[in-house]
Amino acid sequence: MSAWFLTLAFGLIAALFASVGQAGGAGYVGVMGWGGYGPAEIKASALALTVLVSVIGIAAFVRAGLVRLRDWYPFALLGVPGALLGGWLTLPGYRPIVASLLLAAAARMVFSAARAEAQDKAAHEVPPLLPATLAGGVIGFVAGITGAGGGIFLVPLLLAFHWAPTRRAAAIAQVNNLYTAAAALIGVWAAGPEFPSAMLPWALAAAIGGLLGAWAGSKHLPVMALRLILALILAASGIKLALG
Repeated sequence: MSAWFLTLAFGLIAALFASVGQAGGAGYVGVMGWGGYGPAEIKASALALTVLVSVIGIAAFVRAGLVRLRDWYPFALLGVPGALLGGWLTLPGYRPIVASLLLAAAARMVFSAARAEAQDKAAHEVPPLLPATLAGGVIGFVAGITGAGGGIFLVPLLLAFHWAPTRRAAAIAQVNNLYTAAAALIGVWAAGPEFPSAMLPWALAAAIGGLLGAWAGSKHLPVMALRLILALILAASGIKLALG
């Protein structure tokens, strides 16, 4: 797979993922796997690009008035140490379980898309403190193990339990992507990171894609479309994990 194709793919992945509060970690993992890169390079690169795109996404959501401290900090309390531990460890056998959860979440997103506006109106004002804290720890650990930002696991949870409306869920997820990916990257760094030589053009493409996607998702795309895009991302990520 050519370096130019990978660079273009990273830009497209970042744009699609950023529109729904994701930073593209699962997509980068999949593309690099198809490109023949090894696990160490994939994990380090995916986490670094996730940090970059999440920062861009957070800036867009802040400008849209969607980032609130009480929304995201409970998930960070145990999410950061969980991601540090997950980034440091390498565990076999997790793929089928995580893949099944992602595919189930994708199916739910499809079925809930038509009712998205009604469900957003019924959403909680803030996520409940204790459940959010415990969920954050589990999500952080899984994010560190997989090399993906935690937001891809968090958004389905937020929407399934009506803890936040769609756009605010995306904003919470993007903050979650930042701290889980950054913490996991620190864990990877402690174990000795490996970055491909093409990392700089990949980062530039991902940054441009992230800017476009975050602009569209924070203000312009309808919530039904956001849920359908999220369903596509969850399904693709689940299938990739299942196939290895």
